[in-house]
Amino acid sequence: MGWLADETGLDKCAANHVALTPLSFLIRAASVWPQREALVYGPVRLSYADYIARVTRLASALAGTGVRPGDVVATLLPNVPAHAEAHFGVPACGAVLNAINVRLDADTVAWILGHGGAKVLLADSQFLPLAMEALALMEGPRPLVIEVPDPVAGVRGIGEQTDYDSFLTTGDPGFRWHLPEDEWESIALNYTSGTTGRPKGVVYHHRGAYLNAMGQVISWRMVLHPRYLTIVPLFHCNGWCHTWMMPAVGGTLVCCRDVTARAIFRAIAEEGVTHFGGAPIVLNMLVNSLPADRRDFSHRVEVFTAGAPPAPATLARIEPMGFNVTQVYGLTETYGPATECTWREDWEPLQGDARAAVKARQGVAMPFLEPVEVWDEHMQPIPRDGQALGEIVMRGNGVMKGYFRNPEATEKAFRGGFFHSEDIARHHPDGYVQIADRAKDIIISGGENVSSVEVEGALMHHPAVNLCAVVAMPDETWGEVPCAFVELKEGQVVEGAELIAFVRARLAGFKTPKRIVFQDLPKTSTGKIQKVELRRRAREMAVGG
Repeated sequence: MGWLADETGLDKCAANHVALTPLSFLIRAASVWPQREALVYGPVRLSYADYIARVTRLASALAGTGVRPGDVVATLLPNVPAHAEAHFGVPACGAVLNAINVRLDADTVAWILGHGGAKVLLADSQFLPLAMEALALMEGPRPLVIEVPDPVAGVRGIGEQTDYDSFLTTGDPGFRWHLPEDEWESIALNYTSGTTGRPKGVVYHHRGAYLNAMGQVISWRMVLHPRYLTIVPLFHCNGWCHTWMMPAVGGTLVCCRDVTARAIFRAIAEEGVTHFGGAPIVLNMLVNSLPADRRDFSHRVEVFTAGAPPAPATLARIEPMGFNVTQVYGLTETYGPATECTWREDWEPLQGDARAAVKARQGVAMPFLEPVEVWDEHMQPIPRDGQALGEIVMRGNGVMKGYFRNPEATEKAFRGGFFHSEDIARHHPDGYVQIADRAKDIIISGGENVSSVEVEGALMHHPAVNLCAVVAMPDETWGEVPCAFVELKEGQVVEGAELIAFVRARLAGFKTPKRIVFQDLPKTSTGKIQKVELRRRAREMAVGG
């Protein structure tokens, strides 16, 4: 790559410019802390020396199958050691990691494998039937399947494919890693969990992954040797880049295959977990956990939460339990977290609902992004008055390269020189952004905009409500009206009319749900409530009466 000299006449060269890559974090950690604990999974304890040795063998073994720089290697794995190793081992041979959501149907998995052109697929034994069903649906070349049993969880090998540990033995421990000459090289391919049509393939580069990981160290106020619990699925924005981040600070990755309140409390008490990320549903699960599932711990646990704005009622209840929650916001297209509700000293006196309401903001840009803006339909900044609504847009090194093999969608997302999130927000006078809703989730009732998030926040204050989701229901008079789907806490009983009155006492009449439906809420594998399913049901109820 050629570089232009600046006014000093000095140029970039090998001595003063190296391409940024998160692979460098593990190389350094293995040199500085070879015997420090790098990864924990039940009885499995890997030092950094062990970790890099296994990663190196994986990279070599993949290259031995014919994987070349730029090729795609896919995974169907939960949060287990092999998935963490793949985050370094796949790019270490120059390939691009495509971590696939294990909750998808076989047809979608088949489409992703074909669209991405995966050469190899690492599949957990539990999800091997899904993998084989997907392969049977594929047209054209199929990837080589490597089965990954999980003896810790009692998931034994069931297929005739090569198993993961045997595959590693074919790798050369002296294999020389492929380190990018250009930090724009692709490191990962993540498919969005689209609710209509086929998912879009989001491409990450080494520079973005490096800077996102480093920026979150600052945002999370991390010091050396944190102990991080993998609650965020590693197939979701590559676990928000946290697996790449841990070696930068000599941290320990504690793998969690099955996310339950019991498992989280045990990891905090027994493994000394200091940090984890998760959707608001995880916070809700901890707040409403049974006494038998809880464990005492004396240290404060730092939590990043994102995916949907957490209810202020949940935030108010979880902080006294020993958790310090920071609201972050981002998308697959921004490597996970891109903004943070940076805490300010003048907020410290706030208590109760006032404190929780401030914490529920999505905040300001993280250090690796340029300032985040909120634009109107003319792509102009909205007033920073905390009232006007607009679309969150952002730019910087933490934005994807674009959508794989989809130039039209890329052009649309990048119009005006910013990435368009399609999330609707207010901009406060202090510069903090607060989401009002997804554009598709705004309810327009009688010409008035109703934020489903605001209505959900009111419902969550009711002591009987465990989870809720509010969507638009077609209405002959008003066009749309709010319809609330509610999941009650165990043992609780409440009438719909009582909940409607409860909300009416807190919000304007047009924002009050006109119908309450009690049911378990459909959720994605990352804990997001599937509003597309609820909107469909609301339409059906409107037709059926």
